[in-house]
Amino acid sequence: MNGFLEIIQRGTKGLVFENSVFFPFRMQLLTVWLGKEMSLLASPEFIVDLCEGNEDVAIREGDTWTNIVFRRYRDLCREFGNGKGHIILLASEMGADFFTQERRHYIRVAFPSHGKEISFEIIDDPFQL
Repeated sequence: MNGFLEIIQRGTKGLVFENSVFFPFRMQLLTVWLGKEMSLLASPEFIVDLCEGNEDVAIREGDTWTNIVFRRYRDLCREFGNGKGHIILLASEMGADFFTQERRHYIRVAFPSHGKEISFEIIDDPFQL
């Protein structure tokens, strides 16, 4: 099984269906930001409680994929597509020591202007987009 760094570098796409995002990799997810890019006044929504029973997000995992459902949104493409926003994940590879800074990575999720494929990129600083 490949890690998410390699999968993202290959340009592998994920999928979005309404409020559900499918990643073609597994990860140890630490935090989630949902940010709008169109407004200077908007601050990103920061989600750190990823436990079972969370009212904001639900997480499912398969052997080779991760699914995050954003319960407060009905249609992520409408809300964040066409350059209106993005999702930033702070994650580490499965089984990695995420207490070591070099093992934690920010993943930016970009939404399409049409269709259901989403793209990913590793970024250095989520506040310098």
